[in-house]
Amino acid sequence: MPSDYQPSLLSDADQRAADVSWAYNRSSASALPISELTTWKQRVAQYQHQVRSTPQAQQGALFAMASDPAPVETIDPFTLTPQNAAFWRGQFDEAGGPALYFVVDYDAAVLLYVGETIKANQRWKGVHDCKRYILSYIEAHRSHQLPVAVNIGFWPHAAADRQARQRLELALIRHWRSPFNKENWTLWNTPFVQAK
Repeated sequence: MPSDYQPSLLSDADQRAADVSWAYNRSSASALPISELTTWKQRVAQYQHQVRSTPQAQQGALFAMASDPAPVETIDPFTLTPQNAAFWRGQFDEAGGPALYFVVDYDAAVLLYVGETIKANQRWKGVHDCKRYILSYIEAHRSHQLPVAVNIGFWPHAAADRQARQRLELALIRHWRSPFNKENWTLWNTPFVQAK
């Protein structure tokens, strides 16, 4: 046992509650005005709706063989089976395999975050900034009594090779412009990602 080991007096459930307690103990002064929240969501939803409904133009080649479309063009995060965003608190018999995951507000039809993992059932155990963004997003809606339905969907066909998964993840982030991914914070002026 390391010399700096400190046993915890909290159960695992109490420790998990403490990990997110900051979100429930903030002053309401940090609330986003309803007009800013709805305008921000509408902008994101409008762009993503256009991405969904407009096929991507492709450069053809005169003698090219027909090929399968790239996953970035065929993966639709809104059609994946939604799971509760707190799925990671459950007990699993196995760690799960490589996957891409998508955090979606199904009420607003807004893709909030794209991520990748080698172990789908373990990815969010512990610290993950996106959990904080989700809690802030939900809090902003609840403070104005607005409907919100944030869930997560997994695409289980991701490559086992980390670099390949990360390339596809980045392509999807650029394609959908998911506002909780840091690559798009400036583009959307994302209000939920400031430091705690």
